[in-house]
Amino acid sequence: MTKTISETDHPATTARRGGSLMRLRGLVRKEFLQVVRDPSALAIAFVLPVILLLLFGYGVSLDAEHVPIALVVEKPTADTASLCGEFEQSRYFSPIYVHGLPAAKQAVTNGRVDAILHFRHDFSERIRRPGGGAVQLLVNGVDANTARIVTGYVEGVYGRWLEHRARQMGRRTSGPIGIKPRIWFNANVRSRNFLVPGVVAVVMTLIGALLTALLMAREWERGTMEALMVTPVSMFEVLVGKIFPYFVLGMGGLALSVTMSVWLFHVPLRGSVWVLVLGSSMFLLTALGMGLFISTVTRVQFVAAQVAIITTFLPAFILSGFIFDIGSMPWPIQWLTRLIPARYYVSILKTTFLAGDVWVVIWPNLFALAAMATFFLGLTRVLSTKRLD
Repeated sequence: MTKTISETDHPATTARRGGSLMRLRGLVRKEFLQVVRDPSALAIAFVLPVILLLLFGYGVSLDAEHVPIALVVEKPTADTASLCGEFEQSRYFSPIYVHGLPAAKQAVTNGRVDAILHFRHDFSERIRRPGGGAVQLLVNGVDANTARIVTGYVEGVYGRWLEHRARQMGRRTSGPIGIKPRIWFNANVRSRNFLVPGVVAVVMTLIGALLTALLMAREWERGTMEALMVTPVSMFEVLVGKIFPYFVLGMGGLALSVTMSVWLFHVPLRGSVWVLVLGSSMFLLTALGMGLFISTVTRVQFVAAQVAIITTFLPAFILSGFIFDIGSMPWPIQWLTRLIPARYYVSILKTTFLAGDVWVVIWPNLFALAAMATFFLGLTRVLSTKRLD
């Protein structure tokens, strides 16, 4: 009876496969030991996320609350007292009574207040006329975004006061159509709810791109890459051995960031955890591929770090929709953001945290990240050869 031995069952093939696994296991263990012995890597993975989340969670806010506003009342009446009381009870304003418009303007110039609400002496008389009365609002427009928010808040307080006053007098102030706003996904309009998920994308960019950008460059600078060239280790095994430990490190940073987001900052996580993990894995592989590509091309740690910051960190911070709305950017910049992997990851994060598993948003972004990860990892593999030139 004749027994045919296939190529996969050949002893030499089995030995090669076993040797490859042993080499890969050794490379992974070496990288893990290097990570443990490198304080900078652990700091970027676990200390920096805590610092960034604390800064953006507590120190950065796009909400305009307790805005100092000067109230100038030329002739106090029951109407002016009632309207001023609305501003005193609002959490958006910290009113300060100022005698005279010149003093209020000086307060704006000195930075003591951000806006002036001026009640003329005939306010109570005009408000009872058919045309109604008017209140002069002067806003410091140095910060255009805050100026728009303050203007909207003042109009809202004034509108509620008019409606309340009309109900007391048995009259209607609205027309045939009444607008009743309802805010989805972030009912409390807390900027923290969309800033904190965006910080997760910045953290993953730093762990994935910045750390791995130093890997291959460090090997070339220390001369250990030449030692690897003369071993049976293939470049594929080298790349896998370097990616796997930092992938685990990045997922650890993700777990820490998500835990702080939910339990410390009370950001809702309405989507599935496995969707969040899947999207984070795709983005982390993309960032790892970009970092390895940068380090493979530069071969110098300082240059690799600078290139990684300019091409990955800054775009993730500015052009990803993390803070600045992409729809408000000029159309050439909007098209440029399509090349930024963090744009797709930020969309997945905000959707998963605030809206839930909205697949019409999640799937396209996942496919984009998968394509980018394949491109950068494949390009790195092509450029990584066992040659010294």
